[in-house]
Order: sequence, then C-alpha cells, then structure tokens
Amino acid sequence: MNQKPQSGLTRREMIKTTGKIAAGTALANVILPRMYAAESNTINLALVGCGGRGTGAAENALSTSGPTKLVAMADVFPQKLADSHANLAKNEKLREQMDIPDDRRYIGFDGYKKAMDCLKPGDVVLLTTPPAFRWVHFSYAISKGLNVFMEKPVTVDGPTSRKMLTLAAESVKRNLKVGVGLMCRHCKARGELFDRIQNGEIGDIVLMRAYRMAPGPTAKEFCKKKPDGISELLYQIKEFHSFLWASGGSFSDFLIHNIDECCWMKNDWPVEAKGTGGRHYRGDAVDQNFDNYSVEYTFADGSKFYLEGRGMLGAYQEFASFAHGSKGSAVISSAGHSPCNCRIHKGQNQKNNKDVAWAFPQPEPNPYQLEWDHLMDAIRNDKPYNEVERGTKASLVTSMGRMACHTAQVVTFDQMLECEHEFAPDIDKFTMESSAPIVADADGKYPVPLPGLNKKREY
Repeated sequence: MNQKPQSGLTRREMIKTTGKIAAGTALANVILPRMYAAESNTINLALVGCGGRGTGAAENALSTSGPTKLVAMADVFPQKLADSHANLAKNEKLREQMDIPDDRRYIGFDGYKKAMDCLKPGDVVLLTTPPAFRWVHFSYAISKGLNVFMEKPVTVDGPTSRKMLTLAAESVKRNLKVGVGLMCRHCKARGELFDRIQNGEIGDIVLMRAYRMAPGPTAKEFCKKKPDGISELLYQIKEFHSFLWASGGSFSDFLIHNIDECCWMKNDWPVEAKGTGGRHYRGDAVDQNFDNYSVEYTFADGSKFYLEGRGMLGAYQEFASFAHGSKGSAVISSAGHSPCNCRIHKGQNQKNNKDVAWAFPQPEPNPYQLEWDHLMDAIRNDKPYNEVERGTKASLVTSMGRMACHTAQVVTFDQMLECEHEFAPDIDKFTMESSAPIVADADGKYPVPLPGLNKKREY
C-alpha cells in the first residue's frame, strides 16, 4: 500500500530504516538457508504453543487438502500439551495424521527449537504461544527454512515491531510462506465487500465504527493474585491476557480483529490515535488491563475510525464493525468473526432492511479454515505468500491505540514504531528459573497504566 510523505519520510521508508537498525538484534549469528519445497508430498507440522488457539490451528492445518502430519509439540506447561494432544486425537481422522511419541513432546522454553528440529525445510511450524515470544520463535524458523503460521498479534511494542519487520523482509527473501492469524482477511464475504467499497459503491469512507463490548471478562484478561505452587514467570504466561508484556493485554489480543478489518476496508493505516479508558469494578483482580477503552483513529485524509472495547459484567454486548461513506454505508461484521453477514445499505441507517443494496449470501465459508487452505495451497504450488509485514502493521496500529489510552497522549504511527519501551527485552534468554518481566507489589498487585502521569511509557 502506498503511503503519502510525512515529515520528509514516508512511513514505508521509516519502516525500512528502523528495520535495518533491528537487523543486528533479530538475526545475529543466524545462518539462513534457502527454503525449498518438501521433497515428499507430505507436509510435516510442529505445534509450538498448545493452548486453545494452537489446538484449533492444528486442527485446521490437518484438515487441508493434501497429506499432512503433526510430528512434534512444544509448550512450557505439560498439562496444556497433554490436553491439546488428547483433544486433537478425539477426531479419528486427525488421529491418523498424528505421529507424536513422548520423545517429540517438548516442555520448556527451549522446546520450540527441539520441535522445529524435527522438521525439514519446507515443512510448517505453528507459532501459537503468547505473542511476546513471536519474534524469537520466528527467527529460529527462518534459520531452519520453515514455512510458518503465526497467531496474532505478532508484536506488542515498538522494538519488537521493528524486529518483526526485519524478519518479515528476510522471510520474503527466503521465499518462505507465512500466514498470520488475522483470518478475517480470508473471509469471502469481507473480500467481496472490500472490492465493492473500493469500486465506490458507498462512496468515499468518511467514518468507521467498531465495537467489542463484552458482558464480562474475555478469556484470561482479569487475573487474581498469584497462588502458591507456581513461579511468577509461569503464572504470568498462564494468565497472559492479563499482562501487557506477554500479549499486549486485552486491547491487543481481542481488538486487533476489528482494527484490522476496518483498516482493510479503508485500504490504509491510521496515522495517529487518541483515546481514553479506565478501571472500575476491579474486585480482587490484579491484572494490568483497563475495563473499557475508547479510541479515535485518524487516517491521512482526515477521516475517523472510532473503536470501543469493554469487558464489564452486566453491560450490553456488541461485537461488530461498520463503515459509513458519502453515498451509503456497510456492515463489515455484525456478530463476531463469522458469519459476518456483510451488506451494503443505500443510506446510513443500518437498521433499515428495506434499503439493503447488497448482502453476501449465506452460509459463509469458515475463515479459520480458509486461511489454512490458502497458506497450504501457496506452499504446495510455490506461490508468493507472506503476511508478516501486514500483520506487524496491524499489531503496531493496535499498540498505537492502546498506548494512547494508557498514556492519555496523542500517539502517531511513527512514534509507536520508534518507541523504545520494550516490554520483555530478555525474552530470548528465558529459562524455567528466569524472573518475570514485571513483579507484584506487597499486596500482590501489578503495575498499571497511569494516564497523564506516565506519558512516554504504558507502565
């Protein structure tokens, strides 16, 4: 996507410059072989990160056309790995595609290397740990010549975004096929809506709105004080949605889909963000998240994108995205990820079903499966396929909105990219005995954002 010049440099040029700076950190001492296609028709898989999303991704991978086999698994929690293996093996068809003896089930922070060492160049590793580890694992995958599927978000701060942009360029150079788990980009309904918007069916987009308003906490975003019997580091990884270093918090992990699908329809990335948020009925929760977030994103043409996120018990629920144009409006999604029920209205009142100009026919194909079908097709037929740069930009724009809320400052795209606060700078050196990136106070509470007081750091 072309970007207009700002302050003498385009954002693309800024990314290239910062990427070169990061190269020494991300790829130091790594010898990068050329990727080549798998010699046999069977594509072997290794799963690194055995939570619910990783298990789901493995199921999708094993459900693609052509022979596939899951041959290795890795996690830091033995029970997660065991549960993931058991859940996959419940499906008789998938069980026939699994060959994971005990000596290829790896526990520990070095397990990702051992799992990838079971693969040959051209095979696929699934990187589905908390996103803080993404650049570390992706670096090793590149060094092994592996194709990759990685979950979103792919970064949580400025320094890791710069590292990932460098790695993205290197993976393209090596002809690696890499998918990023922003599966809405593979949705057929949204794809047709994008084409219609770009063809001018709603005119120029002047306003976008998105909501992920949950009637309570989602997944692990609100955690209690650490119990006995688990290290601080492992507890924070276990409750990763509660900690900004591990996941970018609830904002990054849950709102990125709404942000990405709206930026897709706009065919641009916003240049700045400002926002608000707060903590309200906390009870005994000690996590780093706000209960609600509200962000105003601004694009280069001056148009606005408003984002609302919330997780509060008893509140109304909405999970949807909308676009308003000079000649009409569009429903991007109406009730979660799928089905999205995309449609175009002749006017701005999207509750008026009489003025629907177009609607995607039901049922809709599952985008979680489509993203894997597209990735594996690219691998088997050697088609150019690499989503890392786009996934990094989506992650960076998400962090930009989060930082705007947490600092109560206007944050630009370039400022977020250049921000030097790296949440977990030594994550590539973690062992089971390592200290956690943050520590609780005497009351078991963790540092939280202080908008207006901390203006340059989120905590």
